[in-house]
Amino acid sequence: MGYINNETITVEAVLTKKGREILASKGNLNITSFALADDEMDYRQYNPNHPNGSQYYDVALRNTPVFEPLTDETQSLKYKLVSLPAGTSHIPVIKLGQSNVTVNRDYNGNVTIQPTTEPTYNTSLGYTAILSNRNVGTIEGTGINANVSAESTIFLGDTSSAQSQTAVGMSFIFKPNSSLSETSVANLTIIGNESGGSITIPVTVVVDVNSASGV
Repeated sequence: MGYINNETITVEAVLTKKGREILASKGNLNITSFALADDEMDYRQYNPNHPNGSQYYDVALRNTPVFEPLTDETQSLKYKLVSLPAGTSHIPVIKLGQSNVTVNRDYNGNVTIQPTTEPTYNTSLGYTAILSNRNVGTIEGTGINANVSAESTIFLGDTSSAQSQTAVGMSFIFKPNSSLSETSVANLTIIGNESGGSITIPVTVVVDVNSASGV
């Protein structure tokens, strides 16, 4: 969903695959919530020293083209608008216990990713994890209504994009894909569902060449 332009409040909406399935099966949609984001905005363009005065401080921002609606959560809504207590000067920082995940394809255990937020936040709704390439393995959420989406949309014609995978939880478990034939890399993004903000780390699943070839 996105605003058509900056001068009107007309909204253009595009249904996701799931939305189309619900509309086809039930004949209507019962939308109960939505999210807003300002992904396209670069607030460095706010200029309190504009020579034409205060009404032009944000002219560059107001003239910024807005995004068309997207149905891929890995490409949009990365900077969701959230409600924080009055006086908050910055988005709470999300931290992880590791700067990357590197694991062998044949590892049989679980790799646990435990996000925390400073100052304390995201204690009720938890976090959303987005694994950019589902081929490297699976990501599962634990702790709150944990779920893994069936699939994320690939744009038509974008043949170089691998399908992503999402999960919701207080913590996450990554399991490598034991069927990989070569070392593969993906990005894992953790987003705070209450505070906004995000952190991204690389995930590498290593395939030993000698082991893969049977040597």
